[in-house]
Amino acid sequence: MIRLLFTIIAGVLLGGVVHLVSVLALPRIATQDAYSRLTPMTRTNAVTPLALADPNNAPMPFMDPAFAVAICRYDLSTGPLKLTVPVSQAYTSVSFYTRNEVAYYAINDRSAGRKVIELDLMTEEQHGQLPEDEEVTAADRLIIDSPTITGLIVLKALAPEPGLMPQAQASLAASRCTLQTEIAPPKQPEPPPPAPAPAPAPAPKGKR
Repeated sequence: MIRLLFTIIAGVLLGGVVHLVSVLALPRIATQDAYSRLTPMTRTNAVTPLALADPNNAPMPFMDPAFAVAICRYDLSTGPLKLTVPVSQAYTSVSFYTRNEVAYYAINDRSAGRKVIELDLMTEEQHGQLPEDEEVTAADRLIIDSPTITGLIVLKALAPEPGLMPQAQASLAASRCTLQTEIAPPKQPEPPPPAPAPAPAPAPKGKR
């Protein structure tokens, strides 16, 4: 009886481990993940609006028909990105995912507190290469570190009524996901001002 009980417990534990490993490994081995499905219909380092949600043919799962959606499929191998998203009238959100669909950052118009969501996306290595002067480390510059070189940025704008969907789509169409090919070099110190020229010697007085 005890041996049977141990066998049942061992089987349950083994099944749980296999299930957990399968769930964690699925995004890495799946061939039809969101990144793969979006690759043929999107450009790298550019904002691509998606068609409205259709239950029969949705590019991503769980798409809400009340939201306009756009995608930026990014590649940071040649430099960081500058993302600019105008805020819509109702609600706007920006979510960041790795190549394996792991969410690592999100921001919306409420938390941004501005009419435009603007930020820089880069790897930790690229972030470390930034100059440390006051202009770059200013508090109003939002820098996001991506844990992977490639990934997805999902832009969403809410249309509370069907008639407001064109406005939501227009706000996302005006978004920009632009590659910065170069990181700004460190600011060089200004040279000291030239020394003033010596005053001319007084002319000798004439003899009487």
